Amino acid sequence: MTKETFTFQAEVGKILDIVAHSLYSEKEVFLRELISNASDACDKLRYAAISDSSLMDNNSDFKIEIEANKKDKILILKDNGIGMSKEELIESLGTIAKSGTQAFME
Repeated sequence: MTKETFTFQAEVGKILDIVAHSLYSEKEVFLRELISNASDACDKLRYAAISDSSLMDNNSDFKIEIEANKKDKILILKDNGIGMSKEELIESLGTIAKSGTQAFME
């Protein structure tokens, strides 16, 4: 028997719809999760700066900004936390239920 490999695919929009409507009891919970992620990024930078103070050279204030564009129905969250490398973005965004904070704590 020949071994076959298949690529996992998903309709991202549909998955997000399912997550937003099935896993969260209130539709606003996704916003709390995004703010929590931004806070985690700031905490990681604060922790990393203990051993490398140059990380804080440009800015010592941690910020989470929320910008609402009602006309285009866009909500933008920005933070000045640790950031993510290309590899981290691929790993975190490409894996359902991946928790970078959990890995950081371990």
